Amino acid sequence: MYGALLQRCLQNDDPISAMGLHCKILKRGNCLDLFATNILLNVYVKAELLSEAEILFDVMPERNTVSFVTLVQGYAQCLQFSEAVGLFTRLHREGHELNPFVFTSILKVLVSMECAELGWNLHACIYKLGHESNAFIGTALIDAYSVCGCVDFAREVFDGIRCKDMVTWTGMVACYAENHFFQEALEAFSQMRLVGFKPNNFTFTGVFKACIGLEALDIAKGVHGCVLKTRYEYDLYVGVALLELYTKCGDIGDVQQIFEEIPKTDVIPWSFMISRFAQSDQSEKAVNLFCRMRQSFVVPNQYTFASALQACATLGDLDLGKQMHSLVLKVRLDADVFVSNALMDVYAKCGRIEDSLELFEKSLNRNDVSWNTMIVGYVNCGDAEKALSLFLEMLENRAQATEVTYSGVLCASAGLTALELGTQIHSLTFKTNYAENTVVHNALIDMYSKCGRIRDARLVFDMMNERDEVSWNTMISGYSMHGLGMEALKIFQMMQDRGHKPNTLTFVGVLSACSNSGLLDEGQAYFSSMLQEYGIEPCIEHYSCMVRLLGRSGHLHKALKLIEEIPFKPSVMVWRALLGACVIHKNVELGRMSAQRILEMEPEDDATHVLLSNMYATARRWDNVTAIRQSMKKKGMKKEPGLSWIENQGRVHYFSAGDTSHPDMKVINGILEWLNVRTRRAGFVPDCNAVLLDVDTKEKEHLLWVHSERLALAFALFRTSSGSQIRIIKNLRICVDCHAAMKLISKIVQRDIIIRDMNRFHDFHDGICSCGDYW
Repeated sequence: MYGALLQRCLQNDDPISAMGLHCKILKRGNCLDLFATNILLNVYVKAELLSEAEILFDVMPERNTVSFVTLVQGYAQCLQFSEAVGLFTRLHREGHELNPFVFTSILKVLVSMECAELGWNLHACIYKLGHESNAFIGTALIDAYSVCGCVDFAREVFDGIRCKDMVTWTGMVACYAENHFFQEALEAFSQMRLVGFKPNNFTFTGVFKACIGLEALDIAKGVHGCVLKTRYEYDLYVGVALLELYTKCGDIGDVQQIFEEIPKTDVIPWSFMISRFAQSDQSEKAVNLFCRMRQSFVVPNQYTFASALQACATLGDLDLGKQMHSLVLKVRLDADVFVSNALMDVYAKCGRIEDSLELFEKSLNRNDVSWNTMIVGYVNCGDAEKALSLFLEMLENRAQATEVTYSGVLCASAGLTALELGTQIHSLTFKTNYAENTVVHNALIDMYSKCGRIRDARLVFDMMNERDEVSWNTMISGYSMHGLGMEALKIFQMMQDRGHKPNTLTFVGVLSACSNSGLLDEGQAYFSSMLQEYGIEPCIEHYSCMVRLLGRSGHLHKALKLIEEIPFKPSVMVWRALLGACVIHKNVELGRMSAQRILEMEPEDDATHVLLSNMYATARRWDNVTAIRQSMKKKGMKKEPGLSWIENQGRVHYFSAGDTSHPDMKVINGILEWLNVRTRRAGFVPDCNAVLLDVDTKEKEHLLWVHSERLALAFALFRTSSGSQIRIIKNLRICVDCHAAMKLISKIVQRDIIIRDMNRFHDFHDGICSCGDYW
C-alpha cells in the first residue's frame, strides 16, 4: 500500500506529501519494505533533499544496488562527485551487483568531475563481467572516451555493441564531431540512416558541428531539410546549432531568418544572436535585439549582458552603457567577471577610465581579461605610464599575462619611446609561450620602429614564422616613419609575392613612405593602382599622403587640384598637408588660403595659427606676424613650446627651448659651448632664417644653440657611454639649422644620433642623415 502511495508521490513530483507519509510510517514502526524505501529515497533525491536522503540511506536495514545507484545519482545531481565515487567503492566492496545502471551512473559522474580517463579502470571491470556488448553501458563508455579524446577506443566500444540503438549511434556521431573527426562523423550519420535509425535532436547537433568543421554548406543544407521534415527545428539545441552553422558558413541574413523561425523562449538563442552581431561590427543590431529580448520578457544572463555591453563599447554609447549597468545591478550580475569586464570596457572606450578603474578595484574575481581591459584602456586614452604601472601590479599579483597584455604594454612603451622597458618586455615574452605569437611580434615591430631601432624591427619581422596583414603593414609603416621609402616598397612587393592582399592601411603606409622619401613617380603610380588594380577606394588618409607628396615636391597647384577632385568634403588633415608644403616653399597666398579653410572647420586650431605666423615671418611680413600673435593672445591660444626628451637608465629627462631648470645645466652649457666651437672650426655657419623672430643675428645664433634637441644632445653626450647610440624625441618638426648641426656633430663625436620629430625619424651617422635632407 505504502509503496503505491510513494510511487504516486514520485510521479507527481510531490516531496511534501512523501515526507508526510514517511512521518506516518515512522510512527507506525517503519513498516516499509526495500522496494518502497528505494522509492522514498528516489523522491528525496529528485527533490534535491540530499541530507534527508542520506539519513534514510544510513538507517535502511537492508540495501541493494538500486539503493546505492539512487544515492550516487543524488550526489551527482548536487555536484558532490567525490561522495558519489566513494559510495560506488562501498557498493563494490559490500558485494552488491554491478549492473548496467551502476556503470552508466558512475561513468557519468567521472565525466562530470573531469576525470573521464578513470573510465579505463571501469572498462576493464565491465569487460570481465561481460557487459561490453551492452548498448546502455557502451554509450556511456563512448561518452567518457570522447571527453578524453580517445576516439579509437570509443570506436572499438561502438563496434563491440551487439544491438546498437539510436542513442548509441548519436553518441558515436557526437564523439567524432567533438574531437574534430568531421568526415567520420558524417559517415557515421550516413550509416545510421542506412540501418534505419531516425536521428534525434542531439544527432543533428553533432552533424551540424561536423558540417561547420568541413565548411560543407551544401551537405548542411541537406541535413537542414531533414530537420524540417522531422520538425526538430523547434528544438533549442538544433536551433542554436543552425544559427552557428549559418553564421560560419552562410551570411548574417540567413542567420536572422533562422533566428526568426526558431522558438525564442530561452535565453540561449537571444544571447547567441546578440553575440554574433556584436562580434561582426553590427553593434546597433545587437543593441536593438537586446531591447527586443527585454520586451519579450526573456531574462538576460551574464553572457547576454557581456555581448550587449561589448556592442555599447563599440558604439561609444555611454548613456546606454549606464542604463545596462543599472539593469545589471538590479539582476545582481555585477559580481560576474564577464559582465564586470564588459562594463570596464564600456567606460574605458567612452572616455570614463576612472569609472573603469573603480569597477576594477571593486572586483573580487579578476582574471586576465580584467587586467588587459584596464591596460589597453589606459593605452588608448594616452596614459601609457599608468598602463605600464598596472602591468607591473599584474605581475606582482601573479596574474597570467596573455598576447593582449604584451601587445598593450609594448604599445605603451612605443608611445613613451621607452626602449629599455620595451626590450625588457621582449625578454619577458621569451619566458612565456608568447615569444612566437604573431600579435606580440607585430607589437614588437611597432615598438622597435617607434623607438628608433628599425633594424631590430626588421629582425623581429624576419624571424616570424607566420605573418598576417598587420605584420606587413607595421613593417611598411616602420620604414616609412624612418624615411626608408625604397625599403618600404620592397616589403610591399614581398607582401604581394607571398600571396598577401594589401588593404586600405597598406596603401596608407606605402603612400606615406613615398611622401617621406620624395618618391613622386612611384607614389602617383601606387595611388592610381589602388582602384584600378586592387579595387580599393582611396580615403582621406590616402589623399592627405598624396597632397603632402605633391606639395613637398613643389607641385603645389597639382596638390590643390587633387584636393578639388576629392569626391567628398576634404578634411582638416588634407588642408594641413597643403599648408605645411606652402610653408616649406614660401607660397604665402596659397598657404593663407589653406589656413583659412582649416580655420573655417577648426577656428581654435593653434597649430594653423603658428604655421601661418611662421610663413609670414619667413617672408618678413612682420605686421602679419604681429596680427596673428595678437589674435592668438586674444583667443587665449598659446604656441606649443618646443620639447625634447631622452631616456636614460629608466628615467625620462625633458628639455624645452632655452630651458635652464635641469640640475646638470652647467655641464650641458659647457658641452654646448664646446660643440659650438668645434662645429664652427669644421665650417658650420648657423642658418639664422630658422629663427622666426625680429631680433639681431647674434641673438638668433644664441637662440638656435638652446633649442630643446641640442640641450638633450648635450645631456646625452656626458650621461651615456661613449660610442653608444643617442635617441632623442621631439614634439615639433626639427628646424633646418638643428638638422645641419646634428649631421656635423654626429661626425665630430663619432656617435649615431637618432631624432624622432613630429613627422618621422632622422638617423644621423658620420655627417649624413637617413632622410637625405628631405623632410
